[in-house]
Parts: sequence; C-alpha cells; structure tokens
Amino acid sequence: MGAPVGFPYLTGREAHEMLLYRPRFRHPKKAARPANLAEAEELSPIHNSVPADPGDFALDVETASGEVLAIDDPALLRQLAARTGGNHSLTLLRSERAMTDCRPISLFSLQTAAQLGDEVGSVLDKRRFRANVYLDLGTVGGFSENAFVGHKLRLGPKVVISVLERDPRCQMITLDPDTAAPNPEVLRNVARGHEGTAGVYVAVLAEGLIRSGDPVELLD
Repeated sequence: MGAPVGFPYLTGREAHEMLLYRPRFRHPKKAARPANLAEAEELSPIHNSVPADPGDFALDVETASGEVLAIDDPALLRQLAARTGGNHSLTLLRSERAMTDCRPISLFSLQTAAQLGDEVGSVLDKRRFRANVYLDLGTVGGFSENAFVGHKLRLGPKVVISVLERDPRCQMITLDPDTAAPNPEVLRNVARGHEGTAGVYVAVLAEGLIRSGDPVELLD
C-alpha cells in the first residue's frame, strides 16, 4: 500500500530508509516540561494551555550514516531526495498542529505485539506499530485494547482519554524499525485475522504528563 492519491508528505511508505533517520529534541528536558508548566496547570485542572518556548522544540536528525543534522539543514533534504531517486522536490513544513493520518493519539498493547509475532513466527519490535502509548495489560491476551473502544481511561494521575475506534493498519507495520526491511506477512496477517486493525485511536479529554510505568484505569 502506497500513499493515498494527493497525499503531500514523503514518508517511510515511499522511502523505507527514512526509518533509519532518528529525530530527537535538542533540548529534551525543556521540550517535555516547560518552565511555566505549574502556572499553566493552575489555570485549569484538565488543560495545559501553555507549551514550551518554540526554541525549546529545536530538532536534530541522526542520519543513517550517523551524521547529525539540524532539521532545517538543506543537506538533510538533499539526502532524503536522493533516497527517492531524485523524483521528488522536497520542502520542510512546520505546523503548530499535528499532521497525523487520522487521530492524534494511538494506544497499542505489548500483548498484541506478542500475539502478532507468534502468528507470523517472528519477534516483532513494538516500535513498528508506531503508537504514542504502549500498554502492558498483564496476563490478558492480545487485542484486549479493543474492549476499550467507547470507554474512557485515565493514564497516570491526570490524563483522561476517550477511546474512539480500532486502528486500521497500512504498509508501515511491515517495516523493521532498525533495518527498514519489509515483512509483508505482518500486514497480511492483520488483514486476514484481525479485520485490518491493531491497536486503538483515542481523543484527549484531560491533558497532562504521563510516564513509563503509570497505571491505567478504566473510568466507565
């Protein structure tokens, strides 16, 4: 499956090697926790309206060869264009809003990754499913997160989400996050055995910080 007709962005669907490029915040602590976070939280218990300073969101990208380039370095665009065979004219687009295919947040359980790996006969790195939040649901089976659709969850002490729908999958889950090598059987298996979906999409009702190991609570 390639990009939809008219889709304006270059992604790993068109250039698998893009998965070997590693973006990172230049100032990770500042980007994750702006200095005025406490004041923002006092404005409303469910909404953090004050983000970090734009300068704190500066990005660097480690290329497949290990070179580190600023996100706006023309050399980075030249490298990416070369990997497409020179068939694309690339420009850098910055947006203050998320540029997601469908919903802004996705959840995916470790149990689902393990089950899919068993079904295709290979250990599957959870990162190939590109979730925002990975859940450890304990002793339950894979795809148990499907039962959360239509319900609200609390993640950690503050964040509240509404689980909207199952996550329809595309070619991206066939790509190994460390090598970019494709395994088409992963997507075929999801299509045959799981109605083409794996994981769930959610909407955020109450904002906040979440951390590894935070509890997950079903609210309704």
